[in-house]
Amino acid sequence: MKLKLKETPEQVELIKAIGSRDASVAREASEAFAAFLGPVIEKVLLTAGTASQIYVDSAFDEDDSPSYPLDLYHGDGEGHVTVWSQHMAGGLPTSQVEGMQEIKIATYRLDSAVSFNKRYARRARLDVVSKALERMANEVLIKQERNAWAVILKALADAETTITHTTTAGAAAAMKHVIQANAIGEFGLQDLNNLMTHTKRLNESFSGQTPIAPYSTGVTDLYVSPEIKAMIRAFAYNPMYTGTPSQALPDNVREEIYRGAGMQSIYGVNIVELVEFGAGRKYNTLWDSLLGSNLTALTDDVDPAGGGAVAWDADVHQVVLGVDNSRGAFIRPVSRGHDYGSGNGTFTALPDEQFNAYGSRVEKTGFYGFLEEGRICIDARAIMGLIV
Repeated sequence: MKLKLKETPEQVELIKAIGSRDASVAREASEAFAAFLGPVIEKVLLTAGTASQIYVDSAFDEDDSPSYPLDLYHGDGEGHVTVWSQHMAGGLPTSQVEGMQEIKIATYRLDSAVSFNKRYARRARLDVVSKALERMANEVLIKQERNAWAVILKALADAETTITHTTTAGAAAAMKHVIQANAIGEFGLQDLNNLMTHTKRLNESFSGQTPIAPYSTGVTDLYVSPEIKAMIRAFAYNPMYTGTPSQALPDNVREEIYRGAGMQSIYGVNIVELVEFGAGRKYNTLWDSLLGSNLTALTDDVDPAGGGAVAWDADVHQVVLGVDNSRGAFIRPVSRGHDYGSGNGTFTALPDEQFNAYGSRVEKTGFYGFLEEGRICIDARAIMGLIV
């Protein structure tokens, strides 16, 4: 993520004033620059993060206690929903069973501080100042993404939904949200088709019937590794056959993939490529660590064809994440309108007072920035996975 300050006369003068040896001038300029800085970093965080495509913002006022009504998510025969959330930044997301009530959401502060020598400001070195601001934004973004994806992947690791199982005379059965690819190590259209079918089974009504007003439209977005995306591009030239009897991929579909250098959607499902996914990669390893005691149950219950589940290995296999973004099941409560003059913004930037107090000795200036947010999964039926 890159930030670049425009070299306008007003901007240059403001930066020079920040480096002034007159403490009152430097403080006033720092406060003016911080007021400008907050909205800029807030906008960058909203557009640069990958988790922002999944979470829905729910703003609350500073010092308020954010909550969310669980009765909006109904349809469970047991009369409860299972919620995944964190109680502190970097903490392990936990599964908390709640009745149909208002659930209180834990939030935490994510912050960063940067500093630079005042001589760079006096010389109007906008490139140095820009790099400092980049560092602040990137540090907060990394913390945001780690916490957001931890909740998503923990929900996927633990999620199971009680449904009416047709093979046991209508008895209730717990169905996991993860299934296994038809051929481990390969991703094909049959796998996506199986995942879409699995989603429909997870979203039956509380009485085991077709919902009158469906709560889910099915998988809307598929988060995949570059290797999975490469397999999708290969549909254009590989002799792909699926089903019994086997049927070739239509030529017009192959042509569309070839002309578009890879499909952005299949069956109306958006394909989102993330480098953090893939065997041995960041989110694959994170998901593996969050599986815990579910690893044995997972390897026994993920093969839809009944041919025997593969023993999961994070360094060999990979998980593909499917999300139903029509449900709005992932919530990001975020504080807005702090008392520091940031208006209704969610990111607050302030001059670092430690340098103002001793500025004549240390010859440095700096800024401190923070936001307060939480991450929560209200309804796990909006998430499903595929082991490849």
